Amino acid sequence: MKTTFVPLIALIALSGAAFAQSNKEDARLKLAADVIKDVMAIKDKAIPQELLDKAECAVIVPGMKKGAFILGAKFGRGYFTCRQNDGVGWKSPAAIRIEGGSLGFQIGGAEVDVILLVMNKRGAERLLSSKFTMGGEASVAAGPVGRGSSAQTDGKLTAEILSYSRQRGVFAGISLQGATLREDMDSNKALYGQRLTSKEVFEKNPAAPAAAAELLQELNRYSSRK
Repeated sequence: MKTTFVPLIALIALSGAAFAQSNKEDARLKLAADVIKDVMAIKDKAIPQELLDKAECAVIVPGMKKGAFILGAKFGRGYFTCRQNDGVGWKSPAAIRIEGGSLGFQIGGAEVDVILLVMNKRGAERLLSSKFTMGGEASVAAGPVGRGSSAQTDGKLTAEILSYSRQRGVFAGISLQGATLREDMDSNKALYGQRLTSKEVFEKNPAAPAAAAELLQELNRYSSRK
């Protein structure tokens, strides 16, 4: 009886932990959808439509902890999604982390939402690696805001990644030089039931979890390329 009881307790504990992690991912996906919805609703200060339509992939990190940068710890967790192979619609999201780097704003304890637009195939390929550094392996620039502002930033349009932030209702481009993007296989397991790499999620394109429906809906609403 004792040898059976101990594994049962362990199984219950593991199941509980997996359930808690799944709930965290569901809540974070909801926040990511809210970030896209709120940012694109900002009159005359949203991401330029032309740039959003050109983007191959989008990374959304809701509620990034700025204070964690001081400690050199992981400070942001979110998701990325890329266009479907035919260019219409978006694939199921993969989990990702942002670590380290110069954030281009004053370090403090508040949270900031981050959006990255990956502008070309080469940048998309970097997302599928286990990790890469922005400003190192991939060029990054603070993205312009305002639906008609992209024409004023020709020099930035050569960047593989355009970066944005929102804090306390203010939305603007942000420098993320030196920050590292790293795949998050633990979160992918909570989403899909398997410890998938970013590349595996991208290539297999498994059915998106129900909690991701709103995020994909918002991206399709503003840039489905139909």
